[in-house]
Amino acid sequence: MSVHPQPQRPKPVPAEPADDHLVFPQAGADLANQARAWLVHLASERRVSPLTLDGYSRDLRQFLSFLVDHLGGRPDLASFAAILPVDLRAFMARRRAQGVESRSLMRNLAGLRSFARHLERAGKGKASAFAAVRSPKLSRSLPKALRADQACDVTRIASRDGDFRAPWILARDAAVLGLLYGAGLRISEALGIARRDAPCGGVESLTVVGKGGKMRTVPVIAPIGKAIELYLEICPYFDPNGPLFVGARGGRLSPRIIQLTVERLRGALRLPDSATPHALRHSFATHLLGRGGDLRSIQELLGHASLSTTQIYTAIDSARLLEAYRSAHPRARTST
Repeated sequence: MSVHPQPQRPKPVPAEPADDHLVFPQAGADLANQARAWLVHLASERRVSPLTLDGYSRDLRQFLSFLVDHLGGRPDLASFAAILPVDLRAFMARRRAQGVESRSLMRNLAGLRSFARHLERAGKGKASAFAAVRSPKLSRSLPKALRADQACDVTRIASRDGDFRAPWILARDAAVLGLLYGAGLRISEALGIARRDAPCGGVESLTVVGKGGKMRTVPVIAPIGKAIELYLEICPYFDPNGPLFVGARGGRLSPRIIQLTVERLRGALRLPDSATPHALRHSFATHLLGRGGDLRSIQELLGHASLSTTQIYTAIDSARLLEAYRSAHPRARTST
């Protein structure tokens, strides 16, 4: 008697995990669907960065969690459309009581306004309540630039004596920080450069993608090009279609690694606590302005959408001039 083998059942295909930022368990199904549609629109049409998407999604989830307590149940489209300014102020008051600062509250409100406008465009609600609430006031603090010699030290491999990591990693970190100070890049812009676009071999300019997907071209000075060439010569990984800067295992380099590198350098070089990767970008702008750079040109180099954002550096330069005057001028140290 022959035994026929039992047919094997096909293995179930595992479902694809949902992106965390697209999951809204605090909302009713209709409101959650609109939240997902809003984020997809921001990513595909507005080309918003992944970090901004995560932030907006997190802000909306926090607001929805507040509404669960505030309204006594999960909000749906109807209850969300009925939100009043007093409800929004209550949310901001709770966040403030949790220790959230004005800048974060302002971002919270910006994300919620964006979602409300999406609902209005889709015919699912009104954005009037969100527009009626004022954004919190910010205490405008000046970015703290490093001295020129300090900024240059941060970008030198020689400053890493005693750091026993692989030589190619030390060269990589120096090249990244060189781009932040020498070209005024944001850390996300530097780490977003593709290997095929590496500014080396005599290339004197680089096109980067900034906030909102805006592209700009920045000059690349010779020391930066040489630092990148050295890094590429000794880097053990080569993928012409991959990122220029890679981590220890060959994947895309995390911004946190560069932040930790600067933290180590703060101790080694006795730098102030204000020395961060972003402080190098501030230093780039401040030092250019201090040497006679044109404000409009600096705006283009930094990729600022508004000149008013760049004008903060004129206050920095004036503050430094006043400090130098008060410490050095004989009449500044005597009473009148």
